[in-house]
Amino acid sequence: MSSEAFIELALTVLSCSQKELAIRLGVSPTQISKWKRGEHMSLEMERKLRSLVNIGDKDPNFVLWAGSLKEAIKWERLIRFLADFAQENAETGYNTYPLKDELDLLCWDTFRVLREMGVTLPKEFPKELDIKDGRAVSEQAWNRIMENPYSSLIYEIYKSLNDVYGFYAAYIDELISDDELDLISTDACNIEPCLLSLAACKVEVSQEFAPKIREFKRQNTKDYEEWLAIVKDKAFRAGIPLRAELLALVYNSNDALGHEAEAESLGFSSSRVHPDIYMNELLVGMRIIHQALPAIMKKLEIEFEIDESELHINRS
Repeated sequence: MSSEAFIELALTVLSCSQKELAIRLGVSPTQISKWKRGEHMSLEMERKLRSLVNIGDKDPNFVLWAGSLKEAIKWERLIRFLADFAQENAETGYNTYPLKDELDLLCWDTFRVLREMGVTLPKEFPKELDIKDGRAVSEQAWNRIMENPYSSLIYEIYKSLNDVYGFYAAYIDELISDDELDLISTDACNIEPCLLSLAACKVEVSQEFAPKIREFKRQNTKDYEEWLAIVKDKAFRAGIPLRAELLALVYNSNDALGHEAEAESLGFSSSRVHPDIYMNELLVGMRIIHQALPAIMKKLEIEFEIDESELHINRS
């Protein structure tokens, strides 16, 4: 967890100075300054701070962004509802594990994505979105959720994540997990943790509402091009065939990715091998011919020269 966030949250919640916080924690004011600059904080001190500001196991960054613990609880309830509803309506044939949120990262990750897109969160949680019981949301309540720009955007991102994650699960996950490729030790290990950002890139949103959306898309596209290039290169060198063009994850719409993932889950694409593997076989064959042909011609005492004039080589 972020030591800076813990200190900032403690100072805000307790309305105290760094010196007063140091006394409460039993450390020096200098140590508080070090934590504010990002120095590592022990688990024991983290537990002490959690108890002091009463946030339980919630991410301090998420509580800070929400404005308070009370507001964070309301956002968490809404996010959990939207994630469950999106997953229930997934059609890829694959479980969208990030939406299950077994590691309790979804709230923080959702707020991170919104902030990176430039979305300014409201200072107070919108009253119309305060879901008391997600299992009993009326049609009117659902309409209010879809009419709100924040909740509707979050839901669209989660729906997009269903499709993006489905394609990842169908064609990339097994490559990342392959010990022979050793992708975990490369930047390709970022592919799965950042899928929510990629899913957000495929959602239509106005630049007025998300001022940083263009730079957000540009950066994520650049990152995924680099990460997927690592996967393709490693697979090529190991002679492992690809069953889809992996860069489709970046360039295709979420709907297209969802349809492709669904076809794979139903076995419609099980016998397919991506054209890249055929090109690889062709190149390997050409290399063999290139190496063997001179030796064969020498053995047969055949002299041969290529007449480049007949090859129509463009030298311009």
